[in-house]
Amino acid sequence: MTDDLHALQRRLAAFAAARRWEPYHTPKNLAAALSVEASELLEIFQWLTPEQAAGVMADPDSAHRVRDEVADVLAYLLQFCEVLGVDVLEALSAKIDRNELRFPLPGAGD
Repeated sequence: MTDDLHALQRRLAAFAAARRWEPYHTPKNLAAALSVEASELLEIFQWLTPEQAAGVMADPDSAHRVRDEVADVLAYLLQFCEVLGVDVLEALSAKIDRNELRFPLPGAGD
């Protein structure tokens, strides 16, 4: 999976470079774009009941919108990590490790 993520990051970087967008791909701008795309994902679910939200992928149009917004969120996250030199998988693994310590299983250590 690491190779796949790195290949996607290289593809995104090449896409931006070909369009001369690098000057705009600052950490602040990428973080803002990531926030906007996450909000667009949330917008799909904004007024749905829990039951409707659980079935959103059953509707082809809604499913397409969800997949597009998920892709946008991931694209901006990968670009953000590339610009700052963050290994996204290493960061996630370290965060899970910290959460396992912060939130032990019920009854653990008793």
